[in-house]
Amino acid sequence: MIKMEDIIREGHPTLRATAKEVSIPLSDEDIQLGQEMMEFLVNSQDPIKAEELDLRGGVGLAAPQLDISKRIIAVLIPSNDPENPEPILQDVMFNPKIVSHSVQQACLGDGEGCLSVDRNVPGYVVRSVRITLTYTNALGETKKVRFKNYPAIVVQHEMDHLNGIMFYDHINAENPFILKDDVLVLE
Repeated sequence: MIKMEDIIREGHPTLRATAKEVSIPLSDEDIQLGQEMMEFLVNSQDPIKAEELDLRGGVGLAAPQLDISKRIIAVLIPSNDPENPEPILQDVMFNPKIVSHSVQQACLGDGEGCLSVDRNVPGYVVRSVRITLTYTNALGETKKVRFKNYPAIVVQHEMDHLNGIMFYDHINAENPFILKDDVLVLE
């Protein structure tokens, strides 16, 4: 079971390295890692389990955050709709690639956080508002999926980890809250 102490923190060299693709067909080891990553996200979003296991809540986790330099991400975005409690997005993605993205950009009004960053880093993290992604799922199926708004931002954040990029690399160092006029701010 993955716990907070298994997640490496900023400054660790693996977080700045480009992760290597996993071989397809997937190994049992890679499938197991994906399952454990998703289990961490599920536990981190369960208030009782999160407190019991001392977990910070997360919606995404990338293998490099576990000091495993492989192109694997897990994303679990819960629903805010009591009528439809199914997650908005729940998948483990192997070798994900952004194949297209919108010109339109967006950012989260509250900024971004990261399980590998123990401090608050204020500022807008500007990303594409829409992306199209290809990846292999745990069943070995090739998927091509479009994401927009919050799910697109979460996926791009996790994809950055595969390329040695931290979210705060996108923040304007001179003026963290400056935005071009056409950037959507998602609340």
